Amino acid sequence: MDAKVLIESFAEFARSKNVDRPTMIRILEDVFRAMIRKKFENDENFDVTINADQGDLEIFRIREIVDDNSEDIWDLDKISFAEARKIEPDFEIGEEVYEKIELEAFGRRAVQMARQTLIQRIKDLEKDILYSKYEELVGEIVSAEVYQILGREILLMDGDGNELILPKAEQISKDRFRKGDTVKAIVHRVDMSNGNPKIILSRTSPIFLERLFENEVPEVYDGLITIIKIVREPGERAKVAVESYDDRIDPVGACVGMKGSRIHAVVRELQNENIDVINFTENLDLYVTRALSPAKVSSITANEETKRISVFLKPDQVSLAIGKGGYNIKLASRLIGYEIDVFRELNESEEEDVDLREFVDEIDSWIIDELKKTGLDTAKSVLSLTKEDLTRRTELEEETVDEIFRILGQEFDQ
Repeated sequence: MDAKVLIESFAEFARSKNVDRPTMIRILEDVFRAMIRKKFENDENFDVTINADQGDLEIFRIREIVDDNSEDIWDLDKISFAEARKIEPDFEIGEEVYEKIELEAFGRRAVQMARQTLIQRIKDLEKDILYSKYEELVGEIVSAEVYQILGREILLMDGDGNELILPKAEQISKDRFRKGDTVKAIVHRVDMSNGNPKIILSRTSPIFLERLFENEVPEVYDGLITIIKIVREPGERAKVAVESYDDRIDPVGACVGMKGSRIHAVVRELQNENIDVINFTENLDLYVTRALSPAKVSSITANEETKRISVFLKPDQVSLAIGKGGYNIKLASRLIGYEIDVFRELNESEEEDVDLREFVDEIDSWIIDELKKTGLDTAKSVLSLTKEDLTRRTELEEETVDEIFRILGQEFDQ
C-alpha cells in the first residue's frame, strides 16, 4: 500500500465520521511520527508534510554533515561527510542533508499497522466526541428511537446513530414502548465503560418534569416563573412549587394554562401523572396547607428542631391528605422538608376511641409511628380500614397487620 492510497482511504473514513481537517492532519502526523520513532529511535530531526486532500506524504530526514573522524558521527542527527557525498557529490561539511524517506522503507507490516492505528484513532476520537457531546447535554431533553427492548433496559438510537440507554429503573412504570417509537427523556448521566461512552437517559428524574415545563410554559423558560422544587412518584403524582417575582403573573395559572392546556401536554408525556402546581411561600403553615391540597387543614403545629409537623384535619379530610397509596402526604413531606404527622380532630361520638399510643406495650412503637404517618392515630381509625387497605397504605407485612387488628379488636370486644 503506497502513501497516497493510505492517506486517501483514511481521509475518506475520517470525513464519514465528521472529523475536521486539522484534526485529521494531526492524527496522520502523530501516526507517521510514531513509525519514525520505532524505526529511527527519534523523530526530532524529521520533517513530515501531509496533504490529505491530494493524498501526498513527504518525510524528510534532516542531518548535519560532520567530518568522518568527528566524535558526533554517531549522533542520530549527524551524517558523515563520506556518506553525505554518496547522496550528493558536492555536499560540504557543516551543511544539512535532506534525505527523503519513502513509506516503503518502513516495511509492509509497519504500514499495515499504521493503517489500523489510524482507524483506531478515529474510532477513539469519535468516542471522545460522543462523550463530550452528551456530557454537555446532561439534564437536557433528547428524543431517540427505540430499536431494541431488553428485560432490564431499552436501547435507543439518536439521529446520528448513537446508542442511548433507558434503564428499567429510569422508566415510568406505565411506560410501554415498541420498536420504532420516539421517546423523550433527559440525559441522566454519561459513563465510560471499557473505553466506550455509555449514555443513560431518565424519564423519572424531577429534572425531566422541569424541562417539560420549560418547553410548555414560556414564562418558565424565560425565567419569569421559577421552579423552586419538584418531587415525584413517577407515573403517579408530582408536586411542583413555583414562584413569580412579577406580581402581575400568576405562576400557578401560567403553568396550568387556559383550561389546563399547558399542563395537559406535560401530563400526557408522563403517562397521566397527577401534577399539583403549588405557589411557593416562606410562610410554613400556608406552604403546608397548599402542599396537602386538596385536603383542608384545620390547624398546624410545627417543631423546627425535629423537623416534624403535626397537621389536624376533620375526619373526612384525612384520606384526601394522605392520598391514593399515601402519595399526597409523602410528596408534601418531601416538598416542604418536614415529616408530616396527620391527626384527626375528634368529635363527640369519637371520644370513646383510644389513641394508638395506649397500645405501646403490645404494638412496637415503630409500627405505631408508621400508622400515624398515614393519619391513623386511633384504634377505630385503623379498624375502619380493611386489612388490604392497611397493608397497601403502610407497606407493613400481612402478619403484622393481622396482629394489629387482633390487638385493637380485643380492646373493643372487652
